[in-house]
Amino acid sequence: MAYHSGYGAHGSKHRARAAPDSPPLFDDTSGGYSSQPGGYPAPGAEVAFNVNHLLGDPMANVAMAYGSSIASHGKDIVHKELHRFVSVNKLKYFFAVDTAYVAKKLGLLVFPYTHQNWEVQYSRDVPLPPRQDLNAPDLYIPTMAFITYVLLAGMALGIQKRFSPEVLGLCASTALVWMVMEVLALLLGLYLATVRSDLSTFHLLAYSGYKYVGMILSVLTGLVFGSDGYYVALAWTSSALMYFIVRSLRTAVLGPDSVGGPAPRQRLQLYLTLGAAAFQPLIIYWLTFHLVR
Repeated sequence: MAYHSGYGAHGSKHRARAAPDSPPLFDDTSGGYSSQPGGYPAPGAEVAFNVNHLLGDPMANVAMAYGSSIASHGKDIVHKELHRFVSVNKLKYFFAVDTAYVAKKLGLLVFPYTHQNWEVQYSRDVPLPPRQDLNAPDLYIPTMAFITYVLLAGMALGIQKRFSPEVLGLCASTALVWMVMEVLALLLGLYLATVRSDLSTFHLLAYSGYKYVGMILSVLTGLVFGSDGYYVALAWTSSALMYFIVRSLRTAVLGPDSVGGPAPRQRLQLYLTLGAAAFQPLIIYWLTFHLVR
């Protein structure tokens, strides 16, 4: 009987230890906030939580990896097609950049208001390459910015649990289609305004692709600081890009040939320049607002 009683006691203890704990009524959120009087988070704790969430979300990492593969595959296809239809020597001019040029050009795109001379420099009637002239357009920054935008879109969609290959592919293709439509509209406008300039399709692609820098900054700010930060960054980058486009295209579109010409043609050329600049914020907003929630 003693043995039976001891066994029963032992079994009771064993069953008591094996009983599962009752689930908590509330989730533990102490990891994201510091203890403050009144239960309010510590200053800056929400920003730190957002940054850690961006870096540690496994779905965001998968989305970025998939976006990287899409961007690399698209880059290979574009290069293959360019070799078939485009002069490589002419294209090399727009990729003749160095680190100093890229850093200065990014600064100019973000804060162009203190820049004085906006004319493209020439040497023996040949425009200087971008690494020797800050005002020369390039395709390196637009290309890298587009790839970064696709990766950032994949990360944002992954954080919001909305990532899928189809959605990311649609996002990238939509951005490309808008850029092609914008360049075609500018080419048509230059033809109708009878503008005689050195602007080529590559020049227009470069100026159209600079918007991706502002798009990246707007989405990054929105992911870290929320929708309020997104709209502040959107307003800043849009105004800076509009100023940059007007000052860059004014010399090419409203060049010396337009001086003394018919007044209607001058007005049309001016409207073309202002329209190209005013169109940039609309595209930036359309391609980024759905990435910030």
